[in-house]
Amino acid sequence: MTEWAFVIFMVWEGKQMRKNKKIWNDSCFERYSFGLLIAIELLMSFTNLGYIHVPPISVTTAYIPIFIAACLYGPRQSVIVAFIFGTASMYKASASYVMPADAIFSPILSGLPINSILLSVGTRMLFGLLVGIAFAAAKRSSHSRFWMGALSAVFPKVHSLFVYTGMGLLFPELGYHYYSAFHWKPNDVVIVITCVTAVEIILAISQRNAIRNVKQCINQSINNPYTPKKIYVLFAVFEFFLFCMAAFAAFYFSQRESYMLERHGVSVSSSMSYDMLHLQIQFLIALLSLMVITIIVLILIYKYMLYKEYKGEMDELTGIMGRRMFLYYCEKVQKAGGTEKHRMGWFLFVDVDYFKAINDTFGHSVGDKVLREIAMNLQSILGNNGKVGRIGGDEFAVIIEKPMAQQELKQQLEQFQQSISGILDDKKVSCSIGAYQFAFPQNVRDLLEETDKVLYKAKENGRACYVVKEYTARQPAALWEDGNE
Repeated sequence: MTEWAFVIFMVWEGKQMRKNKKIWNDSCFERYSFGLLIAIELLMSFTNLGYIHVPPISVTTAYIPIFIAACLYGPRQSVIVAFIFGTASMYKASASYVMPADAIFSPILSGLPINSILLSVGTRMLFGLLVGIAFAAAKRSSHSRFWMGALSAVFPKVHSLFVYTGMGLLFPELGYHYYSAFHWKPNDVVIVITCVTAVEIILAISQRNAIRNVKQCINQSINNPYTPKKIYVLFAVFEFFLFCMAAFAAFYFSQRESYMLERHGVSVSSSMSYDMLHLQIQFLIALLSLMVITIIVLILIYKYMLYKEYKGEMDELTGIMGRRMFLYYCEKVQKAGGTEKHRMGWFLFVDVDYFKAINDTFGHSVGDKVLREIAMNLQSILGNNGKVGRIGGDEFAVIIEKPMAQQELKQQLEQFQQSISGILDDKKVSCSIGAYQFAFPQNVRDLLEETDKVLYKAKENGRACYVVKEYTARQPAALWEDGNE
């Protein structure tokens, strides 16, 4: 169950990254951390991590991920985690060796499958919804940490109230009522302390600057052109392979257990065989959850390290791509664009006019300001249709990947020249621009050479202008278009 969900999740993330949707970019870390929380819930539900027995005290902690989901995300996520918690408890109650009071949680053993599903899953989902709404309200209050801690102390009993009320309504013959939840036991104090401590630790960790930095890096990693598009498919294939191997191993050991018991003179009935397989599947889900946790952590580390490499190659002054990264991106775009017939693009060189004079007259700090403003305007005007890079001291380049008519490009170039003209109060700032239209795919070296020729013509025309060269198979000189201010 967890493995298939993770495989689908990984393939979907690859598609979302290719679409480059902002909603995915903003929530990348949250999606991965939520997947991690789901895996932890499954691991706790199927191991002693969620049900700690230290006689005479028994502490149930399997619903703590519901609190954490409510703290970090919201009601929708807390309901999803509660659904998983309820489904896991329903499965565990389906073994023949469970106590009669636990058997009512199983649609197989209770004799009333709908009632059991409502009890196991329905009450937990209602509980998750209430927890999510309450924590959302607490986060908006002026003393959010205090109220979240208070809710963490109260909600274990609220969970018991939901379950006992459901038992009384759905299985009244057992004699349980809502007020059964208010019978305090010694382990209740331990449960309250455990829940409050877990929530406070998670909140403290999530608010640390180091975690916020990691979150920011991973959320912005979608912009990294160095990330291979197929890496997430490979992760999904690897995880699916692990799932198959673990499933084969689980069924193998289930069969060998029956054979071993029979060799020792223990007759294995069909009921015993079912229970052994039932336990093996529990072990399998716990093992797969651990695998998913490992894979998600590895992906997060991989994304973080790639993003740090990506940031190291961004231009520090302007915040746009440096030369090496920009040219790498251009190569990548050419390979991707080769699959589409008749796809056209534009490549631009933008050179700041008389930049040395600006530096000598006004100083390097003013020159830096000019470069930052030019980069910002290029990004603002042309960045939605392509990528902008700084390839030299006062030289910028733009690759426009989306189809754009020549007239539209000219309008945007005129807008750009107008927007940068007033950067300095005492001097008009302008750029010489060469725009070369090309058909995908194009050799990047040829692209640079052809665009450089167009830029040279703009400089010959007196600077402070743009020259546009439209694409044809032979590129005749008649197709050169000049734009002067």
